[in-house]
Amino acid sequence: MKIAIVGAGAMGSRYGYMLHKVGNEVLLVDGWKEHVDIINKEGLTVEENGALNKVKIPAVLPEDATEVPDLIILFTKSMGLEPMLKSIKNILGKHTRVLCLLNGLGHSETIEKYVDRKNILMGVTLWTAGLAGPGHAVLVGDGSLEVQNVDSNMDVEAKEICDILSQAGLKAHYSEDVLFSIWRKACVNGTLNSCCTIFDCNIKEFGELKEAPQLIRNIIKEFANVAHKYGVELNVEEVAKGIEKIYDPSQAGEHYPSMHQDLIQNHRFTEIDYINGYVSRKGKEFNINTQYNDLITAIIHGKEQLIIK
Repeated sequence: MKIAIVGAGAMGSRYGYMLHKVGNEVLLVDGWKEHVDIINKEGLTVEENGALNKVKIPAVLPEDATEVPDLIILFTKSMGLEPMLKSIKNILGKHTRVLCLLNGLGHSETIEKYVDRKNILMGVTLWTAGLAGPGHAVLVGDGSLEVQNVDSNMDVEAKEICDILSQAGLKAHYSEDVLFSIWRKACVNGTLNSCCTIFDCNIKEFGELKEAPQLIRNIIKEFANVAHKYGVELNVEEVAKGIEKIYDPSQAGEHYPSMHQDLIQNHRFTEIDYINGYVSRKGKEFNINTQYNDLITAIIHGKEQLIIK
């Protein structure tokens, strides 16, 4: 299958690498020129379980992508989704499936401006990855992937794509309620991404804080109250216990979440407005108290102003 990974950073590189290994025709599309240039010149460096591997996968800037793929997997940052869709309009074919695996909330509405609803798939990935530098992906931990079609009539096609992804070891399965899983994943990001960024620590270190248990439950409760307005029912304690399992180093405990990578490590703007900030905005819209998410959003924006020059 011809697959374009649009947003080939840490996670995009991981998916591109795994799909390439089993024979798919993969193209990496990313706006970071140095990253693209190094991949084309030297290959993508993949660091997996302490071993280094160089893989030849073609990479292009968004405006240079010309060949229409069978499948596009979106891994852009949330704030870059719409600009990226505008940049790749030439490869959004009539029959091209588009799978959104972005962190955060509210993305399907944006994609529908550019892609026929029947071609849109929404998903949640629990894989993790990092970038040690341009062209150098670090693969950590195990994971899985959940996918569902937006158009209720396109389940057969969605299941076929799950099979292709699973053949690459991505452990994809078809979901009957991906919206629930998107909100549950948003709770993970709304606790671990934001808190690890604020405290400048990895997931294990955050979990060792005596304040962590109550803090994550207060954050999740606000997510659950807003999710209820969308017909999604989240059990706060169940979600919290799932998050606490991730503290284990055998899971993702030693991982620095993507928001930490963006702001603390690379001095880039974060996706806070599509995670905690989304809950904060919707709280005001629905007259729901979201004081924890209000504060977290304000703190992250403050750190952005201090760190990003």
